[in-house]
Amino acid sequence: MRFDSNQAWKDAAQAVSANRDVLLALAGVFLVVPSFALVLLMPPPELADGTDPKAMFAMLGQYYSKAWPALLGMGLLSMLGTLTMLALFTDRSRPTVGEAIKLGLGGMLTVIGAQLIVGLAAAVATTLVMGAGAASGAPVIGLVLGLLLATGLIYTMIRISLVSPVVMVEGQRNPVAALRRSWDLTGGNVLYLLAFYLLLLVAFVVVYLLLSGGIGMLVALVTSGGVTAAINNLVAACLQAVISVYFVAVSAACHRQLAGPSAAAMAGKFE
Repeated sequence: MRFDSNQAWKDAAQAVSANRDVLLALAGVFLVVPSFALVLLMPPPELADGTDPKAMFAMLGQYYSKAWPALLGMGLLSMLGTLTMLALFTDRSRPTVGEAIKLGLGGMLTVIGAQLIVGLAAAVATTLVMGAGAASGAPVIGLVLGLLLATGLIYTMIRISLVSPVVMVEGQRNPVAALRRSWDLTGGNVLYLLAFYLLLLVAFVVVYLLLSGGIGMLVALVTSGGVTAAINNLVAACLQAVISVYFVAVSAACHRQLAGPSAAAMAGKFE
């Protein structure tokens, strides 16, 4: 069936609007608090203008070598939060928040497995393409191969973009089967989904920049130093969390539309 982006956005926006309080509470616990705590406790290095690229990569490498456990923990909490929200959006049994968290925990291993499979395949493909480009000795060939690789990666990400709804809505617990199911659902609608995702991304980036910039200027007028930086980081974390909530709702709406009548309906008001 042909994907209807207007209907997907309408379903997602209505679901978010109907359950704003619950979703914001979950986003605060699983997205805002971990992100803000990481920035406060392990702030990334500040790179001055004109920093030598080698020195920059060295500083970033040193930072990530120390911060990776915290980053991993934050990533897992973020995944649990998104899967929990997805369960609330789509589960026909209308679970409570606590039950939705348990459902999210149950789906995490499958989603992680699918991500590892895709990540490994992408790493192998990138290594082969870069090796072929270097072996050719021709910059033009390397550029063409790089563009083909980027196109292939984007195409693949669109095709597997519904893995999480497949896991949470359809109860699939085999990561390979979840990837295959998402691939089947998105078939014939890649360009429509790509245009929809890009439009949402651009819109959210514009809104984020406008709000963060405007709030940042107001904060700078009444605070200074570390307080200003802390408030700006908190605002950034909150805005990113709201955007994540909408993307989860969009994912659920896209799955519902492409999976057909057998898919769970988007939830109305959460219990």
